[in-house]
Amino acid sequence: MSLALAHARAQTVALLRYPSFSVPTLALPAVFFAFFGLPRARHHASVLLASYCAYAVLSVAFFQFGVGIAQERTRPWELYLRTLPVGVGIRLCARALSASLFAAASLVVVLAVVVPTTDVSLSPREWLSLAAALVAGGATFIGFGIALGYWVPARGALPVANILYLSLAYVGGLWTGPDGVPRAVARISVALPTRLWGNLLWAAATGAPWRATDGLVLGAYALAFALLAVWGYRRDEGQRFR
Repeated sequence: MSLALAHARAQTVALLRYPSFSVPTLALPAVFFAFFGLPRARHHASVLLASYCAYAVLSVAFFQFGVGIAQERTRPWELYLRTLPVGVGIRLCARALSASLFAAASLVVVLAVVVPTTDVSLSPREWLSLAAALVAGGATFIGFGIALGYWVPARGALPVANILYLSLAYVGGLWTGPDGVPRAVARISVALPTRLWGNLLWAAATGAPWRATDGLVLGAYALAFALLAVWGYRRDEGQRFR
């Protein structure tokens, strides 16, 4: 555990030294809320709060895991790390700890914008349910991000991550809530992991019961992403360290 904490600290400090990463990661979800969410927040404040909290977690999963891993795979430092007696589990755990700090900070920024500008009001139980849904979806998309990092080349990681990040967020309803998605898009939306995650988040924020099918299908996505991530890691290991 001490190795994971030391590695997490090193990663966090390294990322904080690059404002081009840390500032957009922390600020972008709140900025998007101001542009797209706030005009709709009069009647959907709780739903949009949940949506943009998810958007904050999603950005960390895609960019700190997906883009971060893809870029680090090509660096000499990564070659050196793989010669050390430290398993990939410890390094991914460290990355998850570092990512959790950035996700928490981004959530604080979102809340600092949403709460004063809307009439959002959640009970303690709803806050706990929302936190549980955020953790469940965050774990799912962390697996997606890791898979992206090991399957996409370093030069293509950023544009691919941006396309997937923005497309999944929009089509899944995280920008507008479920009622703001166009009808043609909504037909695709229901099968996406972002929409399934949104269903859990919106139910938590409004006090509605969760639907078991949403959780089960999201869990299936999580398992598929995890298997894809392991496959990608072993493929990378076999290609570069034979």
